[in-house]
Amino acid sequence: MMSQAARYFIPDPSRWPIFGSAALLCMASGTALWINEAAWGRFVLLAGVCILIYMLFGWFGTVAHESEGGRYNKQVDGSFRWGMSWFIFSEVMFFAAFFGALFYMRVLAVPWLGDLDHKLIWPDFTAQWPTAGPGISEKFTPMAAWGIPAINTLVLLSSGVTVTWAHWGMLKNNRAQLIAGLIMTIALGMTFLGLQIHEYGEAYTHLNLKLSTGAYGASFFMLTGFHGFHVTIGTIMLITILGRCIAGHFSADHHFGFEGVAWYWHFVDVVWLLLFILVYWL
Repeated sequence: MMSQAARYFIPDPSRWPIFGSAALLCMASGTALWINEAAWGRFVLLAGVCILIYMLFGWFGTVAHESEGGRYNKQVDGSFRWGMSWFIFSEVMFFAAFFGALFYMRVLAVPWLGDLDHKLIWPDFTAQWPTAGPGISEKFTPMAAWGIPAINTLVLLSSGVTVTWAHWGMLKNNRAQLIAGLIMTIALGMTFLGLQIHEYGEAYTHLNLKLSTGAYGASFFMLTGFHGFHVTIGTIMLITILGRCIAGHFSADHHFGFEGVAWYWHFVDVVWLLLFILVYWL
């Protein structure tokens, strides 16, 4: 890597956000068309996915060349750290909104709907969580905590250990440990996603638990689904960092690209612990 730039680096205008916007437009419109049984909607969705992949390779490649070209000095590194910190804070607030909605339903709304004032309207409603809510008679079985969710908790916590071990390898300039730790973390992340997909299949086919199953179904799938989406994004980030590490990028004193992804992955771990306790267990 070349010596660091003496001045604060300001990148040239980029075309990649335009490709990203086009990809999101095609993916959203294609999905909507497909859901509404338009046969060509799937092709619009596929086009959006292809544009997104092209954008990711192009944008990641641009950033990697800037970093390895020595354009990011200590001041730029500090800006990246602040930017990533605020991004993770925004993600914290995102999940806080969902946890707040869950708290409102369980602690406030359900008991209120089951009080004496509402017994005349919904005489058969029992104010006990988990529930689909009043007016929904379809039966479902809640997802048990001590099965796939418990295994996934162990898997995700183990991935936090392996990514930390990889970080130690980075700090010691031990590239073999770094790469091995990243490979294990990616494998654990993909295992988590595979088990969650299997869990969703079980929920739909055997438990009659669906997104349309009232309050419990909506909160369960929204919270776990968005977390699964974040695990998917984190896994893609880790795969990108693994490729850069194999290519010889980063060093013990210049590796925020790796460190930022590790921060994100630990954040995903903490959110899952809260999900396991508040959604599955309690």
